[in-house]
Amino acid sequence: MKYRTPLNNVLGLGSSKSGVHHWWVQRLTAVALIPLTLWFAYAVVSGRLDVSSFQGARAFIGQPIHAMLLILLTFTMLHHSQLGLQVIVEDYVHGPLKTITLIASKFAHIMAGVAGIYSIVIISIAGQAS
Repeated sequence: MKYRTPLNNVLGLGSSKSGVHHWWVQRLTAVALIPLTLWFAYAVVSGRLDVSSFQGARAFIGQPIHAMLLILLTFTMLHHSQLGLQVIVEDYVHGPLKTITLIASKFAHIMAGVAGIYSIVIISIAGQAS
């Protein structure tokens, strides 16, 4: 027995079949953030990443492995944040504000990602040169 109306059949309304994918990606980014965040916290607490001076940070980010891990951390963190915020907006914001908020959120996360990764690459190149 079908519970869909003829109009819904024509319009294709129903399950979008993307919810499981969204759920899995959010869980995978959460799992990926665990070792990346532990690595970053260890680098700060142990003093390997000297946050008190630009020269110390540049020397740390100038090492290719640290630059790659920081890029991964930045991308994964922002993607996870965007997925979580998308769920919140879809659940609690209604009307035309919902679409505007989703677009603004996606744009802000992309811009933050581009700015963060660009900064890491520039500092990494400067750190290798010195």
